[in-house]
Amino acid sequence: MHLQVLSSGSGGNSILVRHGDACVLIDAGLPAVDMDARLEAARIGLGGIHMIAVTHGHLDHTRSAGILARRWRIPVACAPAIQSNAAVRRSKNLATFSPTQPVVVDAGAGSPPLELHAVVIPHDASPTYAIRIEAGEKRAVVVTDMGRPDEDVARQLAGADLLYLEFNYDERMLANGPYPAKLKHRIRSGGGHLSNEQSASMLRWLASERLHTLVLGHLSEKNNTPELALTTARATLSELGLEHVEVHVAEQDAVGPNLAV
Repeated sequence: MHLQVLSSGSGGNSILVRHGDACVLIDAGLPAVDMDARLEAARIGLGGIHMIAVTHGHLDHTRSAGILARRWRIPVACAPAIQSNAAVRRSKNLATFSPTQPVVVDAGAGSPPLELHAVVIPHDASPTYAIRIEAGEKRAVVVTDMGRPDEDVARQLAGADLLYLEFNYDERMLANGPYPAKLKHRIRSGGGHLSNEQSASMLRWLASERLHTLVLGHLSEKNNTPELALTTARATLSELGLEHVEVHVAEQDAVGPNLAV
């Protein structure tokens, strides 16, 4: 199994997961023309995607999901509550994705199926899912757009070989930054996003000896820097005795490396 971040940030989010013959998009938050360019950069041709799984209904995660799904005649898997979302329903082929109904994609002969398990997390788009992705003994976990650390959520997502974890904002930069007070309050709230320190708390609960790769995602362009997020993440890994873990920062404007899980 491989995971590749196509885009990460408030301008649009999308992650590509490949395993055997299966190829799944988690979110499609860029405009369709930009999604096409990112998929081409990742060497995915027309018809190469088999399913799109949506974490929640915000536009930076759904923007082109229905358009791409209709073009490729593939399902969009999402919570029943967002199947009426304008960006999603364009596909006319909707599959239910919920904590009790995981997404399973055939990966072809000789490969175990690709399984996507939803875990509800706090955010101001209800429901919002973190996703535990499994293929045989391999496990990747995607946690983004989470309003506050939650140990119970971490227990449901434990055991990742590769972890994509939101490091959205630095407290000081947000406090002193250009956003209006109402937006700052929303970001800091239990339905907003994780600060670097809150992400470190989640990392302490999520990381184990299995973890070999950490991807820092959904960094705010105005309220965080890669250097600040990396410093916090690496200090936390060091505290846990996991200095060997490879750390990447996902980008808004560039396709990331194709990472083995």
